[in-house]
Amino acid sequence: MPILRHYDDMGTVRFVTFSCYRRLPDLNHPSAKPILIEEIANARNKHGFLLFGYVLMPEHVHLVLLPPARMKLGSVIGEIKSHSARRFFSSTGSRPDTVNVFWQKRCYDHNCRNLESVWEKINYCHNNPVKRGLVCNPSEWQWSSYNWYRGERDVPLIMDPMGI
Repeated sequence: MPILRHYDDMGTVRFVTFSCYRRLPDLNHPSAKPILIEEIANARNKHGFLLFGYVLMPEHVHLVLLPPARMKLGSVIGEIKSHSARRFFSSTGSRPDTVNVFWQKRCYDHNCRNLESVWEKINYCHNNPVKRGLVCNPSEWQWSSYNWYRGERDVPLIMDPMGI
């Protein structure tokens, strides 16, 4: 497998993607998305990254975030993944196929070099459930930042102001 490099310390917003093991729709389990939301919030509080957008799909996640200087993105995403998997398996038991792996090993990221690119990635997150046919309108998908940007404040994750 090729080595995937994360270009940290560039001061850019990052578009991050990580997937469930074998792209199984494990995030459809009723407890999975709330657990993941809590772990993203915990990591944001602990590491101080700014969150500008997200979507939780049945088998993958997209985050649009701005890491602080010297934060190693791969390590923080690994922490989110390991904590959420541990909590998920402790609350639900093991998988039926006895493979207790929730996430694929890697995450993928893209450095957004300008504000236009940041908005492009946020809009991509918001339209992902519609493109997949999960909902007809992005406002119907509870597990994204779309409704925050529509002015709703009773949402799973609050977005940070975009002062970039």
